[in-house]
Amino acid sequence: MTFTILEQILAQISFFILFFVTFIYWGKFFYINDKKLTIFGKIGMIVSFLVLTIFLLLRWINSKHFPLSNLYESSMFLSWSLTLIHSVLEIKSKNSWLSIITAPSAMLAHGFATLGLSKDMQQSIPLVPALQSHWLMMHVTAMLLSYSTLLCGSLLAITLWIVAATKQKNFPIRYNTKLLFDYSDESQKTLCFINFRKWQIIYELDNYSYRLISFGFPLLTIGILSGAVWANESWGSYWNWDPKETWALITWLLFAAYLHTRMIKGWRTKQSAIIASLGFFIIWICYLGVNLLGKGLHSYGWLL
Repeated sequence: MTFTILEQILAQISFFILFFVTFIYWGKFFYINDKKLTIFGKIGMIVSFLVLTIFLLLRWINSKHFPLSNLYESSMFLSWSLTLIHSVLEIKSKNSWLSIITAPSAMLAHGFATLGLSKDMQQSIPLVPALQSHWLMMHVTAMLLSYSTLLCGSLLAITLWIVAATKQKNFPIRYNTKLLFDYSDESQKTLCFINFRKWQIIYELDNYSYRLISFGFPLLTIGILSGAVWANESWGSYWNWDPKETWALITWLLFAAYLHTRMIKGWRTKQSAIIASLGFFIIWICYLGVNLLGKGLHSYGWLL
């Protein structure tokens, strides 16, 4: 009982912090550019990550199994993964504007778990026999970590398209700063600077989208392969064409196609981003949509 109350408190605290951090980053992006707000945002995200870590550890101790057995626990783990990705991206990129994408993602995943699911679905329950395996941690952890990284990569690709839609002029990768501002007309200076800034944002979005997808794709591969081995131990077959398995394969093929296009000469950034953008919707179908149907071998422990 004490553990349950503490879990609820930690869940509420982490959600409030994520909401506050999202508000800070969006407010900073649109209205106030203050370094103090950036510091508060970084600290808030780190605190949220630590609180979610403690929450998952308590859940693990209380349930006596790795906390990935139902939709509530997997959504909380997804939120935890997104806060981790947020922190890594913020350190690597040194640009806080990426946080306006990652912070809301972590908050929405958390909000779905804490506010969108009933109290009964948030309760920890004993594992069904099929889930009582050492493969649970490896398979589900790899899949959820891949979902979080691929979702972030896909969101960056969608953002790339939004920014590109307002881009007025293309700029080469190499540029001359002196020539860039060598204009007598002040308005021409401003226009050139704005266009270059948009190109720079597009380049960074494409770069980090590619890095995240390149990292998430091997995790997805490991998750599918470990799931196949687990399925063979539990059901006597490596592949059963279960709806979850089918959509996981579709997800794998889509991102494999994206990575392949990155190696094809002549393929432009926006063309590859189309495939990555589609991945955002495919992942949600694979992660949540299939389980909403309550059909197949993966229906236990979820919505129906």
